[in-house]
Amino acid sequence: MVTTFGVGELSAVNAIAGAYSEYVPIVHIVGYPSTSSQRDGALLHHTLGNGDFTVFSRMSKEISCAVSMLNHQHEAAMLIDNAIRECYLQSRPVYISLPSDMVQKKIDGDRLNTPLDLEYPPNDQDKEDYVVNVVLSSLHAAKNPVILVDACAIRHRALKETHALVEKSGIPTFVAPMGKGAVDETLPNYGGVYAGDGSNTGVKERVESADLILSIGSIKSDFNTAGFTVRMSQLASIDFHSYGVKVRYSEYPGVRMNGVLAKVTAQMGKLSIQAGPQPTNQIPSNHSIASSSHTITHAWLWPRLGQWLQPHDTIITETGTSNFGIWETRFPSDVNTISQVLWGSIGYATASCQGAVLAASEQKKNLPRNRTRTILFTGDGSLQLTAQELSTMLRHNLSPIIFVICNKGYTIERLIHGYQDAYNDVQEWRYKDLPAVFGAQDAQVLTYRVETKEQLDSLFEDEVFGSPETSKMRFVEVVMSWDDAPEALKMIGAAAAARNAEGDK
Repeated sequence: MVTTFGVGELSAVNAIAGAYSEYVPIVHIVGYPSTSSQRDGALLHHTLGNGDFTVFSRMSKEISCAVSMLNHQHEAAMLIDNAIRECYLQSRPVYISLPSDMVQKKIDGDRLNTPLDLEYPPNDQDKEDYVVNVVLSSLHAAKNPVILVDACAIRHRALKETHALVEKSGIPTFVAPMGKGAVDETLPNYGGVYAGDGSNTGVKERVESADLILSIGSIKSDFNTAGFTVRMSQLASIDFHSYGVKVRYSEYPGVRMNGVLAKVTAQMGKLSIQAGPQPTNQIPSNHSIASSSHTITHAWLWPRLGQWLQPHDTIITETGTSNFGIWETRFPSDVNTISQVLWGSIGYATASCQGAVLAASEQKKNLPRNRTRTILFTGDGSLQLTAQELSTMLRHNLSPIIFVICNKGYTIERLIHGYQDAYNDVQEWRYKDLPAVFGAQDAQVLTYRVETKEQLDSLFEDEVFGSPETSKMRFVEVVMSWDDAPEALKMIGAAAAARNAEGDK
C-alpha cells in the first residue's frame, strides 16, 4: 500500500488497523516531505501546521509491528529488509517512510544478492519435544477428542500441519467462524462451524461433550464466539498458537505450533477414540426453509449457495448478514474465504474484492490453467461506503461476481440498536446501474435483479453467469426483506444489545 504523508495515510488508518487486528501482513509505504523540510520544520500542506513530521508515524506505531523511517540513505536498505521480514513473520502491517529526496539516493545493492531469511526461528528442540510428549499423553488418554481450527492457523501459516493432523487422525474437526475455509469441508470428519449457541444441530453437542479439544489458532472475540457463548473447559483444552502452546493450565511460551503439530502427527500412532455424538452439521429447523414462499430468505440462501460454489472459488463476505450467513454454507474443496469478523469495518468487502480479483487476474497470467472465480456478497448499506471500487475493477477489466443484498439498510446495526430507526436506513440506489455510471461498456458487465428463489435458482444454473471463463463482471441485486437475518446474527445482535446496556456491577 502506497499513500501520501498525512491526509493519505490517515485515510488508510482504518484499513491498517483492521489488518493489525486480523493479522494481515501489509507493507505501508508513505511518501514523506524531503528530509530537509522535516529538519527545518517547514509548515507544509498536509501537516498539522506545527512543524512536527513525526506525529503520524507515532500514530501508526500502535498499529504496525515495525516502523522504518528512511531519513538516512546508509540505513535505508537495512530498515527496508527488517520491515519486510517482520511483516511476514508477525503477519501484521509495517510502516515505511520514503522522503521525496531519498527516492533518488544511491544505496548499497549487495543485499539484493542474498534472499531475505523469512523462515520462522526453530523451536528449542528439547522444549518442543517435551510439549509434544505432553500433548500426545493427553491425546492417547482421550476417548472423545475434537479439533477446532480458527483464524490464526491461516494467518500464521500452519495449515499444512493442521491438514496433516486432521486427515491422519480422523478426529472430528470443526472450524470457528474466522476459521471458515481453513479445513477441507469434503472430508468425512469435518463437522461444521462451532460458535457456541450459534452452532448448527449436532455441532454444539459434539464439541461441548468432548473430553479433549485441540484448539488451533483461536481468537475468542465476541462475534467469533457468538457472543462469548462457547463452552470449552480449559481443563479439556490444548491451545496451539504462533507464540506458544497451552495444555490445560500449563503454558509453554516460545514453542511455535507448527513444529509441535508436525511432530504430534508423525508420532501419534493409534488412538483410542470411541464413537461419540455424530456431528450432523444439519441446518437448524426453520419455517422459512420449508416454506412455500417465493421470497429469498437467509435461511434458504446460504445453504443453497453451497450447491453452486465450485472448487478453487474465492468468496468475500461483508461485515453483517453475509459474514454470519456463510456459516450455513458447505464448501467444496479448496475454497478460499476472506472476511473481517473481528475488526468488522462495514464497507470493507467491496474494496477487498477489488484486491482479491486483481490478484487472481495476475495469477492467471502466470498460470493460465488456474480457473478461479472471485465472488463478493455485500449489503446495500455496505456497498454505499466503498462503491467507487467498482470503478477500479472496471478500469482493470476485472470480472468478479458481485451479489448485493438489497434490504434497505444496516441489518446488523438494526439487530444491535435501533431496529426500525431511520439512522439504520439507506437511500435506495439503482445498484445494477452502477457499473454503467462508472463507465462500463456493454462488453464488460452483465447485470441482474432477482426477487424470488426461482429467479436466483435460474441464475445459479446459468452456465455463462457461473463460468470461470466468463470475462465480464457479473453484478446481481438480491432483494430480501429488511427484517430478515441469519439466525446466528439475530442471537448475537441480541447479546450485543444486552451487553451494551450493562452498567458497572
